[in-house]
Amino acid sequence: MQTNTGEAKRTLAKPHEAVDRLHRLLRQDRPLVMGIVNVTDDSFSGDGLKGDATAAIAQAKAMAEAGADLIDLGAESTRPGAAPVSFQQEIQRLVPVIEALRRDAPQLLLSVDTRNAGTMRAVAVAGAHLINDISALEGEGSLEAAIRSGLPVVLMHMQGQPGTMQQSPHYDDVVGEVRDYLAQRIAACRAAGLSRDRILIDPGIGFGKSVDHNLTLLQRLQAFRLLGYPLLVGASRKSFIGAVAREPEAQRRVPGSVAAALWAAQNGAKILRVHDVAETVQALNVWQAMQRGTLKVEKGQ
Repeated sequence: MQTNTGEAKRTLAKPHEAVDRLHRLLRQDRPLVMGIVNVTDDSFSGDGLKGDATAAIAQAKAMAEAGADLIDLGAESTRPGAAPVSFQQEIQRLVPVIEALRRDAPQLLLSVDTRNAGTMRAVAVAGAHLINDISALEGEGSLEAAIRSGLPVVLMHMQGQPGTMQQSPHYDDVVGEVRDYLAQRIAACRAAGLSRDRILIDPGIGFGKSVDHNLTLLQRLQAFRLLGYPLLVGASRKSFIGAVAREPEAQRRVPGSVAAALWAAQNGAKILRVHDVAETVQALNVWQAMQRGTLKVEKGQ
């Protein structure tokens, strides 16, 4: 995507702002809530907005009102069995939403869920604050694009590709293998020039994992904290919750999703990626008050 000199200059100060703002939030004594906005044709959770920018903007603003600290915008469905979309289509769906939210809700931190280098470049120029990559910057040109963007990046573990990842996931030691993969990707990114303060990690709940794999990863989240990077957990409405709760409808898995979010918070997650922001924020507020044994209301809550 071409940019003029003025546009390029406006983006130079923004990466430092994005890193600084994110780390100020991460220093809070509670996990951050990241609301999911799917500007996709479909979604496993049933909330795909089919490229409707107006609906996506409204949903993001509503999530911010409900207490979301970040919004994660996605324009490619990565549900099991999903087909890839072009980065051009991603850009068409994402950029108008990012530009509108930067204008109308400048307090919001905007994450973009993408594994495409071209999309990373475009959303950085449009004003995104964070790149959330399910392929941990292994895609062609992604590592270079992420480094040049200056933005923080979430490195996620996924076994296989979305189209086939749930067919027969296998691990000899799921925690060890996921941890080692993330450690290897951290080392590769650091060696290429991605600074430590721009790296976050995600064990990839539901991405090439069975129900038992997911439960084991959640049980042992502390193993990922030991890597020394902020931990993001996205368990919201995932199929393992449906299996445990015997609930086939993703949109009816809110109670189980809140339970998973609270478990992740208690075990060191710094960011909770969720569909149901209001319910998660309320649960976190009550959980925190019980931990403290007192009512302490933060400004803005």
